[in-house]
This record gives sequence, C-alpha cells and structure tokens, in this order.
Amino acid sequence: MTTTLPLFPLGTVLLPGASLPLHVFEPRYRQLTVDLVTGAVPERTFGVVSIKQGWEVGAENVETLSDVGCTAVLQEARRLPDGRFDLTTRGGKRFRLLEVDEGSAPYLVASVQWLPDTAAPPEVEAVLPLLAESARAAHGRYREAAYQSVGRPPGPDTDLADLAYALAGDCLLTLEDRQRLLEETSPARRLRMVRKVLHREAGILDALSAVPAPLSELGHLPHRN
Repeated sequence: MTTTLPLFPLGTVLLPGASLPLHVFEPRYRQLTVDLVTGAVPERTFGVVSIKQGWEVGAENVETLSDVGCTAVLQEARRLPDGRFDLTTRGGKRFRLLEVDEGSAPYLVASVQWLPDTAAPPEVEAVLPLLAESARAAHGRYREAAYQSVGRPPGPDTDLADLAYALAGDCLLTLEDRQRLLEETSPARRLRMVRKVLHREAGILDALSAVPAPLSELGHLPHRN
C-alpha cells in the first residue's frame, strides 16, 4: 500500500513512539506547519527522513535522503510573534521512500510505502521475552553508566515489537545506529541490536568517565533552519 506524505528532512532519526520537538522558521516548513494545522495535510501527519550527509536537502541533492523514515504526528503547534513555530510531534509508522516530488509544493512531497514488521516463526516468538529481558538489562547498564541521565525505562506493558524503539528513544545513539533500528523489520533482531548497542555505549561511557547530555539539552539537533 502506498500513500503520499509531505517530507521534513532532518539531521536525526525519528523512531516510532518517540517525541520530537521542532523549532520551525524556514518559510517552506512554516507553510507545511500551516497546512498541517488547517487540515490541508490530512491527519496532521508528515514524514521525517534523516539526511545522510550535511544538514540541508535541496532540489539538487535529494539522493542524500535515507530510504526509510518515520511519520511524525503533530500534537501541538505554538505560533511565535515573528511567524516561527514550536512544534510537538510523536513518531508513528515507518515507511520506505519510493519517489520524491520536488515541485508540487513549497516543501518536498513523497510517494511512500508502509514498512511493517515481518512475521516471525513460532520458535523466534518463543524467545522474544528472553531477548526483551536482556535488552532491558543492557538499558539498565547504560543508565548506570550515564548516572540515570536518560529517561525512565519503558513500562512492563510495552509491546515487545516496540521495546527496542522505546529503549533507544532517549539514549544518545549515533544516527547510523538509530537508522539501522528503524530499518530492521524483525523485532527479535531489533532487540539483539539495541542490546549490543547499549552495552557498547555503556562501555564507552565507563571507559571515558563521561556522562551524556540529555536529549532535551540538544534541542538544536532536530531544529530546521
């Protein structure tokens, strides 16, 4: 199944369920915000895709966009006196880019295909709880190394298919790590992946005696100029 989404390229990766604040003051994305608020864009939903190189995407370098992105659902838009906007959004569904239209709107518009998880065989389903437990343990180690400067652990009722996203959501992982998590369609492999990444990052923090800054203090990263 395909659909059309406005695109908001960013120098970060949005994961399903994650919160993404945005500060919008570039004219084309101000227009996108107006279209979201007024209903010109249905369901207040747009697509976030990471930029592989640099921070800007123009008509001449659309190929720098990642192939897989995540929808963002607009939750709140606050207009500032000078016409800029502060947005609150949350990650929704994953999609794969099929074709990018650079001319029909002030902002990029893309034809996309939804990217669901692949069905796991029964023997893999049976080990998901064990994988989830080990991934949570890796997250606990990361929190200890970071002196719990990240968010709260996901609740026990978190769906196992979403757990890897939730564990990674407020940790300072590289863009490449987050993109690999986003693109992986096997919940089991995602849990193994996030376990490995969090153990690696915890080891680095222990070795450097460093504490990562909370994502809330790095608000410039998802801003769009």
